Amino acid sequence: MRREPTMRIPLGILGLVAALILYALGVAWASQWIGLLPVLVQTPIYLVLGTVWLLPLRRFLIWMETGRWR
Repeated sequence: MRREPTMRIPLGILGLVAALILYALGVAWASQWIGLLPVLVQTPIYLVLGTVWLLPLRRFLIWMETGRWR
C-alpha cells in the first residue's frame, strides 16, 4: 500500500496519452497505403492495429501503480 504520492501516476498518464497520440498519428499516416488495399485485407490490418497497443498496457499500468514492471 502506498504511503505517500509519487509522480509515477501523473507522468505515466501523460506518457500514455502522448504515446497513444503518436501511435494514432502513425496509423493515420500508414492508412494512405493501407487504403489502397482491398477491403478484405484492410479489415484484419485495422483490427490488429486497433488492438496491438493494448499489449504493453498491463505492464505499464502495473509500473504506474507499484513502480515495478512485473
